[in-house]
Amino acid sequence: MSILGTIKYRLQHGRATMDYPDGPASALPDRHGGALRVEPAKCTEGCSACADVCPTRAIGRSPGNAITLDLGRCLFCSACVETCPTHAITHTGDHRIAAGRREDLMLGEVGEEIRLASALDEKLRGLFGRSLRLRQVSAGGCNGCEADTNVLNTIGWDLGRFGIQFVASPRHADGLLVTGPVTRNMQLALEKTYAAVPAPKIVIAVGACAIAGGPFVDLPQVGNGAASVLPVDLFIAGCPPHPLTILDGLLRLIGRLQEQHRTPQG
Repeated sequence: MSILGTIKYRLQHGRATMDYPDGPASALPDRHGGALRVEPAKCTEGCSACADVCPTRAIGRSPGNAITLDLGRCLFCSACVETCPTHAITHTGDHRIAAGRREDLMLGEVGEEIRLASALDEKLRGLFGRSLRLRQVSAGGCNGCEADTNVLNTIGWDLGRFGIQFVASPRHADGLLVTGPVTRNMQLALEKTYAAVPAPKIVIAVGACAIAGGPFVDLPQVGNGAASVLPVDLFIAGCPPHPLTILDGLLRLIGRLQEQHRTPQG
């Protein structure tokens, strides 16, 4: 296609980049239920139907016998939603599933919904708020989280407009974005990559594997996620997280999104 043809094509198709976060977020696909919500009051005493079908043992009971759900371990397979006879676990359709602390992904014991991530402290936000360079490390991932992260570099998402870019060398990075359960064969490589990032530096764990080991949790061949090796500043749940979920988490980290609590839906 000639240069004039390219210009004509672009003019005909208009702007391709989404308005978010300046405009409303696009709806998640029907097959993607978004974040889960737990209502312990609806749980039937003695029932373990949801826990029995959970492939990663993400569902348990609190000391008070209330149902708990660890979104860090959750694969979002919907088996618990479909099995629960009282609908104590439901989908919200909300794309926001990023937390700054691991315990904030626990539902039921602490709250019915997660506490969303807050921004970095003022000093780090001053350093990274306008220019954040990340080195992505696949520590044994299946390429699901990696693929949804790569989508953010396309014209529809244009991650670079926020000053966030992925770089090839950890020596040029401000932090790491880790995917995968951190297999034993990748642990040393991850540690060396982290050591090569100049201080101050941040770590972002993307996906169930990087947060808690995913379907491989507690197996001897994996380290149950990035936090078993490195200090993690942001946990973005999902299997894999939707690109909108990843973008939401990154924007919260650099202070572009301020609300701390989810607005209940439905």
